[in-house]
Amino acid sequence: MPIPKVPLDQWVDSLVNWLTENLSGLFSFITHIIEPTVGFFQMILTVAPPLVTIILISALALWTSRWSVALFTLVGLFLVANLGLWEKSTETLSLVLTASLISVILGIPLGIWAARSQVVRRIITPVLDFMQTMPAFVYLIPAVFFFALGAVPGVIASVIFAMPPTIRLTNLGIRQVPGDLIEAADAFGSTSWQKLFKVQLPLARSTIMAGVNQTIMLSLSMVVISSMIGAGGLGAIVLQSISRLEVGTGFEGGLAIVIIAIILDRITQSLGKDPRKVA
Repeated sequence: MPIPKVPLDQWVDSLVNWLTENLSGLFSFITHIIEPTVGFFQMILTVAPPLVTIILISALALWTSRWSVALFTLVGLFLVANLGLWEKSTETLSLVLTASLISVILGIPLGIWAARSQVVRRIITPVLDFMQTMPAFVYLIPAVFFFALGAVPGVIASVIFAMPPTIRLTNLGIRQVPGDLIEAADAFGSTSWQKLFKVQLPLARSTIMAGVNQTIMLSLSMVVISSMIGAGGLGAIVLQSISRLEVGTGFEGGLAIVIIAIILDRITQSLGKDPRKVA
């Protein structure tokens, strides 16, 4: 006698329907937060002519990193603008910055909580494992169901996919703070919050920034995939090129994505360096 199939698909469908019926107000509230945030970053990136924005971003790269990164930023973004992909690039950057900002705002406090509580760490670890091992495309299904098509479900899917590194490395960085320093802080009568903000977080900065760096990279990859649900940006160009077999156009879009990824990676890596170790 065959073993009956577990109706997991029906359970999930029932849960999704219940959430849609009972939490529609919450989903609307989230939409009204994400859409203005994306619009704000889009406005910042497009308020000035492309050349001015490129120079400002290159100056930021020079300030946070070194001249070679700034030169690459200048040449790379100028090439992106020359290829006619500046508007799509700003859309992609806006989505990435929004998803990364939300991931950091949620991820760092959760990482701190996990570092301070063994119970929380044990609960959150399998959840993070699930979030990181689930195929990226699967996140698009509930995101579309709850938030329809557009930028919002793309950001939501990116946050779920990209947030685990920030949580994990914040937890790891705080736990790696030497115990003798914690004991010294206790000896001087530091409160729990003083130890966190004046000892643990500063010493864990490089590890936390490594997590933020990975979150930004994962956000970029997910934002590109989210073009399948109408998120727009450079991913839409790549998707269109695949459907039309336009190899050259797809290569241009992919090159622009690579340039943006390298710029974001180098800038965030420089921000995460320990100033005491920089010559």
